[in-house]
Amino acid sequence: MAIGARRLVVGAHYGLIDWLAQRVTAIIMIVYTLGIALAWWVVGDQGYDGWAGLFSTLTMKIATLLAFGALGYHTWVGMRDIWMDYVKPAGIRLCLHLLTILALAACAVWAVQILWRV
Repeated sequence: MAIGARRLVVGAHYGLIDWLAQRVTAIIMIVYTLGIALAWWVVGDQGYDGWAGLFSTLTMKIATLLAFGALGYHTWVGMRDIWMDYVKPAGIRLCLHLLTILALAACAVWAVQILWRV
């Protein structure tokens, strides 16, 4: 004798992947922030020349791009979940997803421009 109705589980099934992505990107950003704080403490010159010298190395540029990539993906997962949870009309949700992607892509291009100018 079956008790209760059968449940059909639907959806994108990316709850665990999103949860893990949020944690991994948060750890990357924490490590980067601690590294920047340590560099600020160790580097005696906190003026423009000191910071420009710090960010002129390829290692620092790559670490910064990795941190910005983690920030962008972290933001995308969070905003996508907010739009999916709270915006019910599909057309509006699609527009918000598209605007979020465009804004994050523009920020990524801007970050690369800034880093390679130094």
